[in-house]
Amino acid sequence: MLTLRNKISKIIATVLMGALSIFFIFPLLWMVSSAFKFEKDVMRFPIEWIPSATNFINNFKAVWMQRVPFGQIYVNSIKVAIIVTILSLLISTMAAYSFTKLQFRGRNLVFAMLLAMMIIPDQATLIPRFMLIRWLGLYDTHGALILMGMFSIYFTFLLRQFMAGVSDDILEAAKIDGAGHLRSFTSIMLPLCQPVIATVAIIKFIWSWNDYQNPLIFLQTKSLYTVPLGMTLFRDDYTTNDAIMMMASVSAIIPLLIVFIVLQKQVISGIALGGVKG
Repeated sequence: MLTLRNKISKIIATVLMGALSIFFIFPLLWMVSSAFKFEKDVMRFPIEWIPSATNFINNFKAVWMQRVPFGQIYVNSIKVAIIVTILSLLISTMAAYSFTKLQFRGRNLVFAMLLAMMIIPDQATLIPRFMLIRWLGLYDTHGALILMGMFSIYFTFLLRQFMAGVSDDILEAAKIDGAGHLRSFTSIMLPLCQPVIATVAIIKFIWSWNDYQNPLIFLQTKSLYTVPLGMTLFRDDYTTNDAIMMMASVSAIIPLLIVFIVLQKQVISGIALGGVKG
């Protein structure tokens, strides 16, 4: 039973977290509000959160039906982000399972070498990657972004740490029943790892969606641009129109919100599971 002191501490913590949440959500609410306004009303102070006069239709048309092919750019980002996320999850989960539950010579050495590669910044590998992509004939294609994004040492490490907490007795029991590594991986390990897989999926999708450096270097044709590069086109065409820029920004984050809403249940259950284990 909670004491009075614990109740007060809990109330204070809740109030502080609520205030902090409002602080973080404030820019998002202002962006959504500005997307509905006329340009002259965007910077008006005090802020008119619910605009009395809206220009939503014109702002929407400027984003989706004018000079910048935002619809095609949107499709490009969705395609690349989904494919990269799926392939990255597939490769990272299999690699993590191998490093955790398979016994082979040099396993720890190979894993240590992979971890050592994490200290190398992406910028240091731009030139070798550029030369490799040109040699493979993938320059100025989405295949270049997919190839570079489908491998992740960080997510392999994260998944390995989670899988290491799964008891080997479960896999041994499955082995006695005749299950091989493929069956154990798909029927036992993956269901047990759903929370961390959902977390990795959200992070990977966001990273891929927001990636600016790789599309900037490896894409040249505007019809292949992703959303981060497409936003630069809006910046060039609508530098002085903040309302249209906010409409484009709101449109750009919608898929991220959808992915989080769809997968948040698994993430929350993972946090609760971690709390119980602790």
